[in-house]
Amino acid sequence: VQLVESGGGLVQAGGSLRLSCAFSGQTASYYAMGWFRQAPGKERESVAAISWNGDNTHYADSVKERFTISRDNAKNTVYLQMNSLKPGDTAMYYCAAGRYSSISEWYNYWGQGTQVTVSS
Repeated sequence: VQLVESGGGLVQAGGSLRLSCAFSGQTASYYAMGWFRQAPGKERESVAAISWNGDNTHYADSVKERFTISRDNAKNTVYLQMNSLKPGDTAMYYCAAGRYSSISEWYNYWGQGTQVTVSS
């Protein structure tokens, strides 16, 4: 399974970005997908997760009501819509495939990351 993120960039506080993660591999659509982020000097943290068929989603408390995770298995893509962005959301964002969880160790495959920077 290969994962490639895109959509990061620089945005002002209050703005929006949509991250995309293109996944490939014969069994990729059967994996749960997660978004994680890591800011400089901080540990990697779970942002959101979605089950293989999209029926279940989970969000970190810090992003609830602002971020939305979705997937389109026909397009082999998972998305993270980020609204009302805050400077505290600044981090490298990673897409991962694995078992439906907020625990990074349960994810087997990782993308290279896309940088999100939110200016105040």
